[in-house]
Amino acid sequence: MKKTPSLTADRSHGLVAALLALSWLGLFVHNSIELPALNLLSAENSLPALVAVLLFAGWWLLPTRRLAAALLLVWGLLHLVGGAIVTVIPFSFLPFVPDQNFTHYFAHFLYGLAQLPLIGVMIQQMRRLLKAGA
Repeated sequence: MKKTPSLTADRSHGLVAALLALSWLGLFVHNSIELPALNLLSAENSLPALVAVLLFAGWWLLPTRRLAAALLLVWGLLHLVGGAIVTVIPFSFLPFVPDQNFTHYFAHFLYGLAQLPLIGVMIQQMRRLLKAGA
């Protein structure tokens, strides 16, 4: 029978893996709507998935849990701010002009929404780790 700490750790690993998958799924859904020519193995989809897997492995295996949680938080914020918010607005510095229609806004809404659980859990984890002095 497992002890409570390892059961909690198992749940934590599963939760973070699920939240990273949700975060990536938000990107994939956005790309499927906005860039239908891309497929699952396109660099725009597969490279972020690879980065997410590497970040998860670092979070899970490295003893510096606070640094890993911070990197996961930055990953989620990068997707939220850079992918879901900034690129929905037709700023002159962007190398493209985003469509200004409902479909475009909805794709970015879903993309951003999928980032929020990861961001929230990483903020909570970092607070707990700071209180524990880890």
